[in-house]
Amino acid sequence: MTSGQIRKLLVGGEGLTVEFKECVNELSNTVFETVCSFSNRYGGHLLLGVRDDGEVIGVNPKAIQQMKRNFVNMLNNPQKTSPSLFFTLEEAEYERKHLLHAYIPVSSQIQSCSGKIYDRGEDGDFDITNSTDLVAQLAVRKSGQFTEREVFPYAREEHLLLDKLMPMVRNMATVRMANHPWKTMSDMEIIKSAGLYDEDIRTGKKGFNRAAILLFGREEIIQQVAPGYVTDCLLRVKNTDRYDDRLRVDKNLIESFDEIMAFIAKHTDDPFFLIDNRNISVRDHIAKEIVSNILVHREFSGTFPARVIIKKTA
Repeated sequence: MTSGQIRKLLVGGEGLTVEFKECVNELSNTVFETVCSFSNRYGGHLLLGVRDDGEVIGVNPKAIQQMKRNFVNMLNNPQKTSPSLFFTLEEAEYERKHLLHAYIPVSSQIQSCSGKIYDRGEDGDFDITNSTDLVAQLAVRKSGQFTEREVFPYAREEHLLLDKLMPMVRNMATVRMANHPWKTMSDMEIIKSAGLYDEDIRTGKKGFNRAAILLFGREEIIQQVAPGYVTDCLLRVKNTDRYDDRLRVDKNLIESFDEIMAFIAKHTDDPFFLIDNRNISVRDHIAKEIVSNILVHREFSGTFPARVIIKKTA
């Protein structure tokens, strides 16, 4: 985050999508209440090292690394944050003082902190756990925005490829953080921690949601819960009217990622590129951004296919 962006947040002050926390030497419990409330409302900016009135006091530089580690650990601790969240605190500097910043996106699930549900109102975090009406409104608001939360009560573990895919998930988590809680969790504990096993409080139905099936499901099951889901990969270099090569991918999102990445690698160059004396695959970096976004940021209940097109540049 740049100094100009920080200044804009400070001038605007705390509000529905902005929260300041002092947190000079350690994270306060209210940090995670704010993360929860932002996730349940519209998302927002969390800025540590700033008083409520916007005065910048800074974070102790010696405490920054521990605070960043604790932040990630608590977001992946189901007793603190449920479902788990995956983002980090980023270091920033303003007027020679160190700050920590995180942008918290809105979550597709109802988030809780220490077993309580918080929602954002004006510049505060409000505990709505015991208000049936407010929790119901929150559920309706989220279900209207995120169709991947729809519960399928008759989906069973055998409909998912957990034996094949869950080891990959554990490996990705532990590569990022050696002591990641998922390392010792069972498959179903990870599923629940990630918000992939849900309860529809309007009907009382419990089960795997559409997101779980899209991530881990067998092809025939995916087609039942998302009939229009397919990613169409085209190579248009010589035959620009139709295609030179084509790959239609309708597997689960984890396997789809690998197949689309392989298609791009097959048909694009990967020139030698050095950054800090290390050979970096720029192609793979760009492709990962494209593929991850096109797989995740889409409406799975629709019938319009996502499309990756490789074509000749002018």
